[in-house]
Amino acid sequence: MSVPQDTDRLQLRQAKDEDAPFVLKLLTEPAWRKFISQHEVKCEASALRYMEERIFPPYREALGFWVVVLRDTQQPMGICGLVKRPYLEKHDLGFAFLEGVWGTGVAKEAAVSCLSYARDSRGLAEIWAITVEENIQSIGLLKKLGFRFLKHTVNPDEETLEVYSRILG
Repeated sequence: MSVPQDTDRLQLRQAKDEDAPFVLKLLTEPAWRKFISQHEVKCEASALRYMEERIFPPYREALGFWVVVLRDTQQPMGICGLVKRPYLEKHDLGFAFLEGVWGTGVAKEAAVSCLSYARDSRGLAEIWAITVEENIQSIGLLKKLGFRFLKHTVNPDEETLEVYSRILG
């Protein structure tokens, strides 16, 4: 099992079936539905199906969205990770956190760990990140992490996205 390195406050681990209640909570937060995706996840069973279809498969390639938990309490706070989307030329960093932990620095801490993993364990020289223009919080974090706007692209759902890039080194 290959995952990014833990930090002083955080552990990044693969999701497991028992995380379905947390995933349901995350996927039904207003920010997820506004900035990331509309979906039909409305109960724990559908959250588990979502995980089986979207979260678990990339783990076979030592990629994916890892659950970010507080080390002291093991309380899940969000997901952060690396994926290779078919419509993008580079691997990308993605993250989503419960709105209650916004502004605490945990997203940046988890993202830094994932970027180190991308460089040191995966040998990647450049990472992209995608977001919608309206997601000011994510864009702010990407800029703090050293990402720069690269271009616009359109995903398979015909949604226009901003692509940010960071050279790892």
